[in-house]
Amino acid sequence: MKINNVLIEDTYCEAFSAYFSRIIITAYNKHWLDICAKETTGYGTSTIHCDSEAGIDVYVSPEETPDNRPGVALMFFAINKKKMDSIMLNRIGQCVLTCPSTACFDGLNLSMIPESEFEIKTGYKLKFFGDKFEEKLQDEFPFEAWRIPVMDGEFVIQNTLKIGKGIAGGNFFIIGKDQASTLSAAEKAIKAMKGIPNLITPFPGGVVRAGSKVGSRYSFLNASTNDPLCPTLKDKIDNSLLNQGENCVYELILNGANEDIIKIAMRLGINAATNSLGILRISAGNYGGNLGKFKYNLHEILG
Repeated sequence: MKINNVLIEDTYCEAFSAYFSRIIITAYNKHWLDICAKETTGYGTSTIHCDSEAGIDVYVSPEETPDNRPGVALMFFAINKKKMDSIMLNRIGQCVLTCPSTACFDGLNLSMIPESEFEIKTGYKLKFFGDKFEEKLQDEFPFEAWRIPVMDGEFVIQNTLKIGKGIAGGNFFIIGKDQASTLSAAEKAIKAMKGIPNLITPFPGGVVRAGSKVGSRYSFLNASTNDPLCPTLKDKIDNSLLNQGENCVYELILNGANEDIIKIAMRLGINAATNSLGILRISAGNYGGNLGKFKYNLHEILG
């Protein structure tokens, strides 16, 4: 298959299930909203070492937020169900509670397996920071919340947050003739996917340069550089997956609330990437079924 004269390989990406939280942060204005969002989702690229894969989902209008202020939805994905409580407590407690003018609410509105949803008592636990000056809000919102006194007024947080079951690790590779054209294509792909609710691309700017493979020649590592896709190793190894003239590869990784969202985003992103000059091939990462049970064939998605 070709799109805009770019070869689309007949392959699939392999993804896996993960637990996730989706929260709504509100603030005095977009300036402080952006600062809070970036701080709270920082160091959230890969569960290989980060506590969670985190990112900005979509911005939310004041008409759609519980306190009628500008809002942003953030998402956090992790493999271990039991760790979601501490992940959210740490990130909200250190980055949202401390940020001027913010409030925090549950924002989960979609999940792959609704019956597996559960709640964590993040707001209830953070209320102890109020040192017995905290106040329970029962009539201001259609849910229980807490008002915690802070030095610029008060911090409002919903009592409980929902945890859903979603998809992590959806991906595709953009393979081009040089860094400039391939990076331009990756930027177009990210822009095309921006604004899809319940989706994040957790790596820097949504683009991965240091793709990894499972395992390593070093016994103490469980992941290492994806050498078959490294252009500088093309003539040094026997298992290179790159052809002559292919000198740059970027991977885009997608996490979403369900499978449909991953498929829609992949379709939009791939189509946008093929509209760039210098792009030679689109492929995807899979590990023969050893990583996850979800497989998304590129031809099927684009067909």
